[in-house]
Amino acid sequence: MIKVSHLPLAKLTTLGVGGESEVWTVHDQTELLEAMQSPYRPLGGGSNLVVSDAGVKERVLLLKGTLAEVNLESDPELSHEKLHVTGWIGAGKALPALVRQVQKLGLSGLEGLVGIPATVGGAVWMNAGTRYGEMWDALYCLEIAYQGKISVHHPSDFPYQYRSSGLPEGAVVSRVRLKLTPSNPEDVQARMDFADNARKGQPKARTAGCAFKNPNGVSAGKLIDEAGLKGLRVGNAMVSHEHGNFVINLGGATAADVLELLRIVREKIGIPLEMEYEVWE
Repeated sequence: MIKVSHLPLAKLTTLGVGGESEVWTVHDQTELLEAMQSPYRPLGGGSNLVVSDAGVKERVLLLKGTLAEVNLESDPELSHEKLHVTGWIGAGKALPALVRQVQKLGLSGLEGLVGIPATVGGAVWMNAGTRYGEMWDALYCLEIAYQGKISVHHPSDFPYQYRSSGLPEGAVVSRVRLKLTPSNPEDVQARMDFADNARKGQPKARTAGCAFKNPNGVSAGKLIDEAGLKGLRVGNAMVSHEHGNFVINLGGATAADVLELLRIVREKIGIPLEMEYEVWE
């Protein structure tokens, strides 16, 4: 049964900002399609997101139940010695937990996603990743809810690219299947450790992740650092001292604080910076 509640979205986002909104928790494809009959916004792990202090007027969708279940068994018709195609994995599954499950089974393909605080669906939507791998690298196929229907697609059906899935606006990822490589738990863990060590300079405070996309392959964090903007603060939102491309919530920051800080940073950098954050207003 669909659960409807009113919650401050600050409690559901990693940055910790966002006003009260109507939250619909759905548990299967039928409930998902029902919830999508009025204006909606799907919410994953709440990272890479700045929500208005007033909340949003649309329904906010959370995927649970069968839409968060995991089947990592290999498909015998599609898998072979060097390829492990999984069963269906719900988009509501927490990505860090999935990365850990895959490692324990000795399966390679998700190491580059270690430490990303997303759900599977959110990671697919924005093609989350690092220099060591992106979500779409591991997709065999995906199931989406769109315009009142559930359909299954090959990744090549969409123009995915750096930090973008190319999925049509309004589509909701419901489940995916992954293509992984058989390995062993020790080697997979070593690759995870290597990828995680490369992220050690990132802050552990409340943050939504990287604020800006890297322009033309140049590090946005380096540009912000070179402009002397680390520590720049508006209210209780601050550019991290540890990494210039992260805005942190010092406690009690508002969405207005964050957006004004981002505006100032873009103005001072002097070259176009595209937001990696999604802004809900």
